[in-house]
Amino acid sequence: MSVQDHSNRTFSSLVVDGMERAPSRAMLYAVGFKPEDFNKPQIGVASTWSMVTPCNMHINRLAEDAARGADNAGGKAVIFNTITISDGISMGTEGMKYSLVSREVIADSIETVAGCQGFDGLVAIGGCDKNMPGCMIALARLNRPAIFVYGGTILTGCHNDKKLDIVSVFEAVGARANQKIDDAELAAIEAKAIPGAGSCGGMYTANTMASAIEALGMSLPNSSAQAAISDDKRLDCERAGAAVLDLLQKNIKPRDIMTKPAFENAITVVIALGGSTNAVLHLLAMANACDVELSLDDFSRIGARTPMLADLRPSGRYSMEELVSIGGIAPLMKTLLQAGLLHGDCLTVTGKTLAENLADAPDYPERQDMIHSLADPIKKDSHLAILYGNLATEGAVAKITGKEGLVFTGRAKVFEAEEQALQSILNGDIVKGDVIVIRYEGPKGGPGMREMLSPTSAVMGKGLGKEVALITDGRFSGGTHGFVVGHITPEAFAGGTLAIVQDGDEITIDAENKLLTLHVNEHEIARRLEKWKQPAPRYTRGVLAKYAKLVSSASTGAVTDN
Repeated sequence: MSVQDHSNRTFSSLVVDGMERAPSRAMLYAVGFKPEDFNKPQIGVASTWSMVTPCNMHINRLAEDAARGADNAGGKAVIFNTITISDGISMGTEGMKYSLVSREVIADSIETVAGCQGFDGLVAIGGCDKNMPGCMIALARLNRPAIFVYGGTILTGCHNDKKLDIVSVFEAVGARANQKIDDAELAAIEAKAIPGAGSCGGMYTANTMASAIEALGMSLPNSSAQAAISDDKRLDCERAGAAVLDLLQKNIKPRDIMTKPAFENAITVVIALGGSTNAVLHLLAMANACDVELSLDDFSRIGARTPMLADLRPSGRYSMEELVSIGGIAPLMKTLLQAGLLHGDCLTVTGKTLAENLADAPDYPERQDMIHSLADPIKKDSHLAILYGNLATEGAVAKITGKEGLVFTGRAKVFEAEEQALQSILNGDIVKGDVIVIRYEGPKGGPGMREMLSPTSAVMGKGLGKEVALITDGRFSGGTHGFVVGHITPEAFAGGTLAIVQDGDEITIDAENKLLTLHVNEHEIARRLEKWKQPAPRYTRGVLAKYAKLVSSASTGAVTDN
């Protein structure tokens, strides 16, 4: 079957075929179409290029590589842009409220352009962490043959023979506040931590989601484990452009790939890698876009049988760059498959099953301690603990690797916003045994569910990582580690129990029994809730106000198109 058959031009034919579409063709001549291009499938290349962040600053070149791959395979590529924001730059400010919102804007914009222009297939290229689920939500909604390409990981920085990344800088702020380093040392760390293009270099949210999407089957093998600036990444993009034409011929669409078993594969790989809590939020949202029933309880079920194997930052020692050097995630997935922890029969964008893709995957080198064996895991079950209890009747997400301990009981110190908590930490007001409570940071209450990387990093920089805990209805960066619980639902703004916690209340985080408990009797909780009044919305116009009105609970992915 020729790629120029009308059957491969289901959508573009409606835009460019026939006498009455002459005006459309006239417009396309101006952007570089030639007469023969109107008989080819149109492949939209969604680029998240922007100079607002190093994560995405190189993606314009990758988009050109993907377009060349599609053109050489018999398609006609059309590059278009969508937005990105930078979590790392906006972290700890009011601007961070737009971060999770950007996921929805990206999804909406890709759907809008592809739906309007009549693209037959798509390549979506993402860098910073909200790009990835945003792209995937759009591909699921459109359900046209498509591939996701990860922009690639950054290389590590270095200072005094110590590896650096963006989290190093956040933690250095806490160290400076604790007089452990001076201004000159802080300045040196901030100047050397980010050496160039690519996404943050640990198993933070970008690398977590790239790995999850590869495990889901929506990226080519090894796409998640390549440096941003490398020949491998450019070739990955070219191959992705060509592969979409093959998917068109075989009529394989995203929802054929993004099935419940495929999402279970993604969850398994995220756990084995020690990935970000944001993966819970994003995988729920992606599944929602596919009409796949995925819930918090699926993470608990899969987590009970899946060990954490990767010694990667933030809680571990190694970077994504170093994981790339020993073979990426393919050997890990092969190990998990052989142990019966992955569904090998899931279809992927290669047109083959996951098992077929992994058949020839190499093993890791014998002398490496980055990825532990199944017989010697870092943690025997998931580091992502789904907690319930009177503080989280609809669930919460804890990131507990075991290095912090598994149970923490302390006294609440309550803050109505992230900035207040951060200042208290830096001022030395937080002491051993405190449970920092940050509320009204949920999807509706923030709005936007900010990441609490600044306060959690300040805690680590102060040397209090094992001595205090932090709970919130906001969320965490993939760079967060320590005794932390986020995504508490119902959120405070919706009248969840979190709204009535008072200074001095005793709270227990129990990762063994999966409980988040406020030690206040039921009658007192009911009395406080009866007196509670919902605060006025912080925004009444614009993007954040629209988001707050539409967004669902974090326990269902914080989606806006339910």
